[in-house]
Order: sequence, then structure tokens, then C-alpha cells
Amino acid sequence: MAANLRAVRGVEFVVLFFGAVGAYAWLGSPGSPIPVLLALGALAFWYLRTRPDVDRRDLWRASALRPALRPVLLTWAVAAVVGIAVVAVFMPDSLFALPRQSPWLWLAVAVFYPLLSVYPQEVLFRGFLLHRYAPVFGTGRAAALASAAAFGFAHVIFGNVWSVLLTLAGGWLFARRYQQTRSLLVASVEHSLYGVLAFTIGLGDLFYHGAT
Repeated sequence: MAANLRAVRGVEFVVLFFGAVGAYAWLGSPGSPIPVLLALGALAFWYLRTRPDVDRRDLWRASALRPALRPVLLTWAVAAVVGIAVVAVFMPDSLFALPRQSPWLWLAVAVFYPLLSVYPQEVLFRGFLLHRYAPVFGTGRAAALASAAAFGFAHVIFGNVWSVLLTLAGGWLFARRYQQTRSLLVASVEHSLYGVLAFTIGLGDLFYHGAT
């Protein structure tokens, strides 16, 4: 029975996180992904809320934020310095372009990106994925790698390899942070810091999908 469950869940994981995303990308990523993300995030949230074996506190767990802030901010600060240096050397015209040229748009990104994009992604790629596919990947590093792979591949819709590689690394970081803190709030705060950083320092085009 356990082997059958692992097999079924394994196939489901591949179909949902690679087959469906690959098909969406193959179709040219029509329209904005935000409505799809919100719908999937809502379904994943409902699933986690209704599962008797899920601790609902994991969906937020604000008490975990303060103890996690120091390692989160230290890691982010190193990434910010490296990111700014890379953009300054290789893309100097793009450095801080959004806040310089469109400060109100930058502010809107800083406010709405965590709400409309980050938290639904964390519910789906951390909360749902790590719980639903624990029979396949366990609850340790293999599960974090599966989360990172799915998260990175989802960014293939942006049509560039850098968005996939950067979010592969980010997905690993956010998955491990969630495993350590059992808090989607902590994972979302960390995810938001990196996302807003990318848009701030001039890498936003790697993660922008204009509606078509």
C-alpha cells in the first residue's frame, strides 16, 4: 500500500509541477500567471486547512519570525551586496532603474508582490508540496530539493535560464527555512525580500510576465 501511494504521488508530482507548467510554457505562457497562481494557492490553502494531519499553525506561525530574522537578514544582505555588484558591472544602466524611473510602480511592487504572488507561491510550493509529497520525498533535504526543482521549473514561463537558476537556489533556501521554522510567514518574508531586491536592483525583467 505504501509503495503504491509513493508511486501515485510521484506521478502526480511530475504531472502537476512539470507537465502542466511545461504545457503552459509551450503554449506561450498566455496571459498573466497571477490569476492561475491565486487559484492554485487558494486550493492548496483549502487542502492544508482541511487535512487532519496538518498543523494549521504552519500556515502562518508568527512566533517563528523574530527568532528567524537574524539568519534571514544576514543571508539576504550578502545576496544584496553580490547582486548589486553583478548588476553594476554587467548591467550598469539597469541598476536601481525601477525605483529611479518609476518610484510609484516600485512601491506597488513592494506592497502587492508579497500579497498576490509570494504567499500563494509559498502555500503551493512549500506548504502543499512538502506535505502532499512527503510519502515520496520524506521530510528532509530530498523534499527541499523537490520543492526547489518544482519552484525553479515554474519560472520557465519567463523565458530565460537565469530566472530558473536563481529561483532554483531560492526555492532550496525557502524550503529549508520552512522545514526549520514550520512557518509560511517566515518563508514568505524571506521570499519577499529577495523578490523586491530583484526588482529594486534591476533584475525585475527576469521575473516579469506581461499579459499577452
